[in-house]
Amino acid sequence: MKALRLHGIGDLRLEEVKKPVPTGDEILMKIGACGICGSDLPRVYDLGAHVYPLTIGHEFAGTIVEVGNPADEDLLGKKAAVFPLIPCGKCEACRTGKYCQCSHYNYLGSRCDGGFAEYCLIPSRWNLVPAKDERVSMEELCMVEPICVAQHAVRRGQVTGGEQVVVFGAGPIGILSARWAEIFGAKKVILVDIDEIKVEFARGRGFTVINSRETDGVKAILELTGGRGVDVAIEGTGTGSCLNSAVECVRTGGRIVLLGNPHCDTTLELKNHSSILRKEILLSGVWNSYYEELPLNEWSYSVEMLESGRLEAAALISHRVGLDGLKELFDNIHERKITICKAIYSAEENEKE
Repeated sequence: MKALRLHGIGDLRLEEVKKPVPTGDEILMKIGACGICGSDLPRVYDLGAHVYPLTIGHEFAGTIVEVGNPADEDLLGKKAAVFPLIPCGKCEACRTGKYCQCSHYNYLGSRCDGGFAEYCLIPSRWNLVPAKDERVSMEELCMVEPICVAQHAVRRGQVTGGEQVVVFGAGPIGILSARWAEIFGAKKVILVDIDEIKVEFARGRGFTVINSRETDGVKAILELTGGRGVDVAIEGTGTGSCLNSAVECVRTGGRIVLLGNPHCDTTLELKNHSSILRKEILLSGVWNSYYEELPLNEWSYSVEMLESGRLEAAALISHRVGLDGLKELFDNIHERKITICKAIYSAEENEKE
């Protein structure tokens, strides 16, 4: 089979490798689609991976084609999204259902082979979120991972009906966070970004968007909220400037959700540090999503929302390629030759190439 393999920093190759055979509880999935995550770019070009060679890609979905355990034969032919984290099951986090905080986890696409391939070996059916409605597309299912991250951020922000929300960052996670905020009942949702292409893309999907490179973002947010400020600010860029803006635009007693991974030194201005205290702002961190059944499995709920049509995600996909074009797509994104919202590998594109 073909697979996009990382052999070292900057050394990404499309190769022919042996198709895996499932044993025990393992399940073989034929990949339908796999998304490029923002974390994949530094993994390929700057930071490297934990093991080499590695088939990267952790945002994926596909069809079950083989099983190692006869008890899993009911899964054959079914579409499913994949929860890529492989928890140890023994640490305190795992024993309390917080699998994304596992102390000794493995991970498809970053620590073991993932979805940028024709097939991927899934550890067990526990990692699968099957689609009940066959009409849901592979493109939609491969976006369940970022959909869940966005949903988790909105839940951490405790967004409720009638509230006003701002999301810093108008990429796919930001737009999905805004959509979840609307689903959760927010009466006003504002997006903020500095990239005009992203700003126009989000506006084209019906959102109120501020270009903070062209206007004072905090001032604009306060004007849009009648001077009160937002109830919840979701900081999705990982930058100090947006964190400071979040403190300035959130109301007294409001909440700030730290969603974006920091990629530079974060400096909080003295006046804003003081404002966190004076306004008694609640800060919440976000790490991935929640996969336990109680109180609610965010992955299963996301698939249900896609199937019902209440959550729309496929329109965020701006670039699609088959495996043969995937390396070039990675390079073009890294070299800023193109601006994307969501870029994916789609098995349907293989035939076109």
